[in-house]
Amino acid sequence: MTHVWVTDAQTITPFGDSLEALWLAVMAGRSAIRPLERFAVKGYQAGVAAWIEDLTASDNRSMCRNLTDRLLGQLGPIPPNTDLITATTKSGIDNLERIKGGLPADPADVLPGRLSRDIRLHLQLKGEGFNVSAACASATIALAQGAEMIATGYTDAVLVCCLDLVTEFVFSGFSSLKVLSADPCRPFDRDRKGLSLGEGAAALLLMNDKLARQRGRSLLGKIRGWGVANDAAHITAPARDGCGLRQAVIKALKSAGRNADEIAAVCAHGTGTVYNDLMELKVFNRIFGNRRLPIFSIKGSIGHTLGAAGGIEAAVGLKALNEQTAPPTVGFSSPEKGADNKVSLHPLTFSGNYLLTTNSGFGGINAALILEKGKMN
Repeated sequence: MTHVWVTDAQTITPFGDSLEALWLAVMAGRSAIRPLERFAVKGYQAGVAAWIEDLTASDNRSMCRNLTDRLLGQLGPIPPNTDLITATTKSGIDNLERIKGGLPADPADVLPGRLSRDIRLHLQLKGEGFNVSAACASATIALAQGAEMIATGYTDAVLVCCLDLVTEFVFSGFSSLKVLSADPCRPFDRDRKGLSLGEGAAALLLMNDKLARQRGRSLLGKIRGWGVANDAAHITAPARDGCGLRQAVIKALKSAGRNADEIAAVCAHGTGTVYNDLMELKVFNRIFGNRRLPIFSIKGSIGHTLGAAGGIEAAVGLKALNEQTAPPTVGFSSPEKGADNKVSLHPLTFSGNYLLTTNSGFGGINAALILEKGKMN
């Protein structure tokens, strides 16, 4: 099968409009989780999130249009025949809030398919385009789908764009589920109280060998394997034994042609909720045993960005591979059982060519990618 190279990776987060800005902030142990000022939070379970202060709506368009424009402005040239996959859970749901409030708003922005259409028009792409909406594993599955399209020879290039917003609609929903932490989240810490929401976007350009070398593109790394599975246990909670995540990881290892001992680090979902973190640690310890494998989560820095999480974390995972350093897990101090000597509040160096990144979501969905070290310019 054809190798799948990542030739461009960009992010927009509260730390700035570049992957480099995000990487430096995460490595410094900074957190963008702070009091929310975008809407009133009185009566909700929490009042903090990682939100982009200068992100606004213009005319009757959603804030996601502003976020998309900023994201696409960071990308280099995109071949016109590139296929497009977008990923989001709620797209421009802020326009639903504006409509309810009697304000002018384009209702089409609420539909996830509008995101794909807008990006295709903006970039004047001739290739196909569709959206993946698979809860908090949306971007991971979009990357898996794009990688498979290239690996099987269906297409030469795929652009994956993912985003989600912090809106009152989303915030109120998570508050009603009692999963928000009043304080910034603490992934894998035994005293964790829940997750913190975040917003952001990522774009990753995937190409086959031939096209990447013809165009002289940077070879940031490869998507070497992928796996998706559903545990069918509960509408919002993961299976306690992690059977779905374990199956997704095993599938990813198999498709990559790698064994567990070759994985040098793990970029975990790490939301800071009681059951998610326990489930992940159980799976990682079962697959990787007792070796001191660096495991990290960036959600203590930028919150849970929902459908964008997998794309942002894959971009950070590529940086970690090329720097041979696992970022600190911000908010972590007292290890949950199974996290000892693996999760750290400080950067951890490692040696190896492969990194596992995972995401899980409502409805029992689990997804995993195996990333391979590239040649970052």
